[in-house]
Amino acid sequence: MLSIVIPAKNEAASLRDLLPRILAQTSGAEIIVVNDGSEDDTVAVCEANGVRVLTHPYSKGNGASVKTGARAARGGTIVFMDADGQHKPEDIPRLLAQFDQGFDMVVGARQEGSQAGLHRAVANDVFSRFATWMVMQPIADLTSGFRVVRADRFRQFLYLLPNGFSYPTTITMGFFRAGYGVAYVPIHSPPRINGSSHIHPLRDGIRFLLIIIKIGTLFSPLKLFLPISSGFFLTGISYYLYTYLTSGRFTNMSALLFISAVFTFLIGIVSEQISALHYKNIDTTDTEGD
Repeated sequence: MLSIVIPAKNEAASLRDLLPRILAQTSGAEIIVVNDGSEDDTVAVCEANGVRVLTHPYSKGNGASVKTGARAARGGTIVFMDADGQHKPEDIPRLLAQFDQGFDMVVGARQEGSQAGLHRAVANDVFSRFATWMVMQPIADLTSGFRVVRADRFRQFLYLLPNGFSYPTTITMGFFRAGYGVAYVPIHSPPRINGSSHIHPLRDGIRFLLIIIKIGTLFSPLKLFLPISSGFFLTGISYYLYTYLTSGRFTNMSALLFISAVFTFLIGIVSEQISALHYKNIDTTDTEGD
């Protein structure tokens, strides 16, 4: 069974157009709209189209809505998509066709011209390149919320997902670290049907950067700590050579840099071991689910 989960906050205008198109593309699928404390006619629009509605009594965030929908979904396969009209229902069959090739998650990767603004396009490209380096696998679009997943494997990571807009980043890194199969299908995202984005560039940009660092230390800590440790060590060596050649002595600053290099490396080693603990029960869960 296929479930489609759509987080929505004050998106009644776009849902009037979106829901009939989804129903036309996915006959027999379970459609769940998670109403995140909307103050418009979101619930009425959903009821008029005969889809299931789950309502938060107050706004909890996009990620929280995704988790609510994932817990309630009855299908073994879940499609996540936005309610603002930027994800086309006509692309769902394409993602499902790729998913049926044996992947655990298929993501709709936005192509050039699909981003809402230049700053978001640049940010997504930078973060995608950073994540590619972290997991050593190509990541075409780190932040796309249009994706198909195996429900049982997605739920393994619910406790890690933030309540804000960065759940795609966390779930992507988690799937790659667990060794699950991830594929990307090129899509084009049209402009929002109505209203403005709920994302604030400065506030959510800083929060997103902090989450990237958090995710890096959680999933591949040595990828972060080893370069920092190497930087301390090389700086210490350089400074020691400078002070030795100019004054013939070993300074406290050089010692501090060497100690910092050692401690940073040891923190990375310990973090790597702690990171492995997050995956100790995944194989057992997979076996039970299968």
